[in-house]
Amino acid sequence: MTIVKRSSATLVVAGLVWLGQETASTAAETPTLTRGATPTAGIPFDLQGFIDQEIKMGATRIVVPPGRYRVVPRNRQHLLLQGLTGIQVIADGVEMICTETTRALTITRCTNVSVRGLSIDYDPLPYTQGHITAISADKQVYDIELFAGYPETATVRNFKYEVFRPDTRTLRCEDRGVSRIETVDSRHLRLTSPGRHEVHPEQVGDLIVIGSESAPSGSAAHAVECHSNRNVRLENIDLFASNCFGFIELNCDGSVYAHCHIDRRSPEDDPVKRGSPRLRSLDADAYHSKYAIKGPSYLGCTARFMGDDCINICGDYHLIMSSQGKELRVLAKGGMNIQPGDPVELVLYTGERLPDARALVIEPAGAMQEDERTFVGRQSLDAGLKSGRGLGRAFTITLDREVVIPRGGVICSANRIGNGFTVKNCNFGFNRSRGILIKASHGEITGNRMEGCWMSAILVSPEYWWLEAGTSSDLQITGNTITDCGGVPIRIEATGGNGDLAPAGAHPGTSASPATPSPVAPCQASS
Repeated sequence: MTIVKRSSATLVVAGLVWLGQETASTAAETPTLTRGATPTAGIPFDLQGFIDQEIKMGATRIVVPPGRYRVVPRNRQHLLLQGLTGIQVIADGVEMICTETTRALTITRCTNVSVRGLSIDYDPLPYTQGHITAISADKQVYDIELFAGYPETATVRNFKYEVFRPDTRTLRCEDRGVSRIETVDSRHLRLTSPGRHEVHPEQVGDLIVIGSESAPSGSAAHAVECHSNRNVRLENIDLFASNCFGFIELNCDGSVYAHCHIDRRSPEDDPVKRGSPRLRSLDADAYHSKYAIKGPSYLGCTARFMGDDCINICGDYHLIMSSQGKELRVLAKGGMNIQPGDPVELVLYTGERLPDARALVIEPAGAMQEDERTFVGRQSLDAGLKSGRGLGRAFTITLDREVVIPRGGVICSANRIGNGFTVKNCNFGFNRSRGILIKASHGEITGNRMEGCWMSAILVSPEYWWLEAGTSSDLQITGNTITDCGGVPIRIEATGGNGDLAPAGAHPGTSASPATPSPVAPCQASS
């Protein structure tokens, strides 16, 4: 690889007017910066134009002037770094206020690129917040009043509805589904939440959060997406909100996330005055890695009060419909990411893991057939997969040896599930699901603290429901502290497509030492 170094091209422009591409629209968005002064609510700034111009001038170390900037998205993303090599973006003291609930930052097809110091928030927020004012006698209908300073009812979307206790401002109950949303007026909603509510029942006065969308130019999911990068480093990135995941990476190799922080923003630091402090940070996962060649390193990171898992490192399984000799007929989940020469993991419908094989040839084989659609429709899968939308394309995969795998088994590339990951000295918790969810191998989970996760603090398991791969081997889980988490604190298991626990041997060479119990809420680790 080639890294161009031009130290003379570094530019620091704090306190100056920058005219960028010198168009009327750009100049109108360019701030005049006063040394040491940070606007309270933020000022318009063409951050994309500023960075693009610096790159055009040959800079490899770009220093963005400190300040709080309101940024308008282009093509559904507020900032795009694409096809770069050997670039550093130093954004210490810089806060980007995203003005639509769409992607904040995309980094794609980059090598040896780093971003440091950037803070990201949204105005308007990608969720709204209020409290329960009335509950029907059958506990199925809930009247909601939204607090001042949060998006109005017209923006509400049925995504990640959560209920919090007003005294502790932590979760009241597990996930609640919403089947109907009625708008009463700009500040009042009526939600229908079917199902049983006897366990951890909601109460009048409880606080609620539900997704909100304000993206007239279109919405792209997640706050930060890294795609097809090599050796990208994100350091000291603070993230206060997202319409879905916080940091997602796809098809990356050797990413590092160092001292990145996800948390709900304190009212003292919030640039918008609100009727009640924020209850959550992100709408879904904090850090999510898919298809990584060398898995990511999460070092000293924080993730608290988001709407799903703190960490998920995984790949994808493809569903096996039949086998004959060395050939498999496979329904691909999304796109087919197994490549010729890849070692592949093979798992039977019962969850039994077979010895790995090697893929030699991958060829298109038409679409899903009717009998296959019927089979998929009977499985315990996410609704999108069950409908066949995500499994429509078939492939023939030729292996280096003969196998016998009945319908319902799965296959994945053993090179694209995040092997070689590290999760070290992180602080996670107060979320509706798992702390650390791992489906990769040859990794380290050490020195982390998990508190208030609604489910297990650490779960090592593939998930047939999502067709998320794989089974893990050679993991070291040591020196972690777990406090007041639900479920088994450290859980290592595998479940087959038939719903039964897999036979022993799914996770070879994995060891977990007992977690350090909290003196306040002691718990026992198990594996």
